[in-house]
Amino acid sequence: MRELGTGIGWRPEIADAVEALDGVDWVEVVAENICAGHLPDSLVRLRERGVTVVPHGVSLGLGGADRPDAERLAELAAKATALGAPLVTEHIAFVRAGGPLTASPALEAGHLLPVPRTRDALDVLCENVRIAQDALPVPLALENIAALFSWPGEELTEGQFLAELVERTGVRLLIDVANLHTNHVNRGEDPAKALAELPVEAIAYVHVAGGVERDGVWHDTHAHPVPPAVLDVLSDLASRVSPPGVLLERDDDFPPPEELAGELATIRATVAAAAVAGAPTRARGTRTAAGGTGPDAGAGARERLGIAQAALLSALVAGTPAPEGFDHGRLRVQSRALAGKRAGVVARLAPELPEILGDGYRPAFLAYAAARPLRGGYRRDALDFAEHLLMAGRPDDPGARQRLTAWWQDRAGARPPGRATRLVRAARAAFVGRRAA
Repeated sequence: MRELGTGIGWRPEIADAVEALDGVDWVEVVAENICAGHLPDSLVRLRERGVTVVPHGVSLGLGGADRPDAERLAELAAKATALGAPLVTEHIAFVRAGGPLTASPALEAGHLLPVPRTRDALDVLCENVRIAQDALPVPLALENIAALFSWPGEELTEGQFLAELVERTGVRLLIDVANLHTNHVNRGEDPAKALAELPVEAIAYVHVAGGVERDGVWHDTHAHPVPPAVLDVLSDLASRVSPPGVLLERDDDFPPPEELAGELATIRATVAAAAVAGAPTRARGTRTAAGGTGPDAGAGARERLGIAQAALLSALVAGTPAPEGFDHGRLRVQSRALAGKRAGVVARLAPELPEILGDGYRPAFLAYAAARPLRGGYRRDALDFAEHLLMAGRPDDPGARQRLTAWWQDRAGARPPGRATRLVRAARAAFVGRRAA
C-alpha cells in the first residue's frame, strides 16, 4: 500500500492556503469539480512540487441497483491519468434510483445515501465494483458513509459488510472515522466493533472531519472543527494499523490557515501517539485481499434492490409515503437535509438567484423542491426553479422579476413559457406524480 502521509482536501476556496501549509504530503480533490483537460493552476503547481493528488468521486453510485455508467467511469479514469494519481476513491452509497430497471421515474438524491446491508445489496455492489475496477487505470478504494437512518431487515453489520466486500473484490478501503462517529450517534453502532471487524490491512487512507449535533442527530457537515470524539476513533484505528495516509476534510465555513494547520498538527499527533501505544499488536497495512470470489448479482437481486431504493428515494425527494419499517422521523430529517443541500448547491452554481431573491431565495426554493425531485442535474435545476417562479408571476417585486427573467432568458435561450405550454407541463407533472405514487 503506497504511503501517502498527512493530507488535506483541496478546495478552490482554500487553494492558496493549502499551497502555503507546511507538511502537506498530499491532497484530495472532488473528481466532479475538475476537468481532465483543464486542471486548476493550484493543482498543477502542487503536482510540480511533488505533492500527490487523489481524485475522490461522489457521483458513481456504486451501491445503486444499476450497473456503473460507462461515461462516468471513463471521466474518472481520465482524471486519474491527468493527475498521475496512485489510486481513485468513491463511496459505498447510492445517489440515484428508478428508471428502466424499475419502470418508475428516474430520481436523483443529490447526496450519498446508505445501501442496505443485505446479501442482495452486497452482490450488486461487488459486481459494480468489479466493473469499475476493470475500467480504471489505478486501484480503487471505497469509503464508508455517514447516515441519518438505518434500513430495516439488515443482515450484516457495517464491519462484516465491508470485510466481505474486500474479500470478494480485493477493493481497498477509505475509512472515514468521522462517519463511524456519525453512525455511532445516529444509529447506535459501536465504532470499535466496526474497526475490529474490518480488514484493516486493506485501508488505503483515512478521512477525518468535523460535524455538529442538533436535537440528538449528528450532522456530518465538514464545516466544523474535528471534535475529540472523532479523534478518539482515529486513535483507535491508528492503534490497530499504520494507516498509509490520513486526510483532513473541510468543505464549508473555512477557517483561517493557522486553524487548518493546527488541526493537521493535532491529527499527526493523534496518529503518532496511537502508533506508540498500539505498536505491539497493530497490523502494518501490507496485505491485501485476494478478491475475485463470490457470486455475481443476478437480475433478481438488482430488481429487488432497485425497487427498494426507488421507493425510499421517492419518499425522500418526491413526498410519497415512506416504505414500511423505516423511522419516519429520521426520514423527515434526511428529506430536509437533502432539500437544504440542493438549495445550497444551486445557490453556489447560480449565485445570481439568491442575489435577486434575497432572503426569499431559500424558502422559495424549498417550496419548489418539495414537489419537484431533482432529475436533470443542478444547473438544470436552477433554470427550472427560475422558470417555476416566473410561471407563477414571482417574485412580487417587478424589478426583481425583470432581473430574473433576463437571467433565465440568457441561459435558457427562450422566453418564459406561455399559458398553453404551462398547462401542458402541469398536466405532464401531474401524470408523472401519479406514476411515482
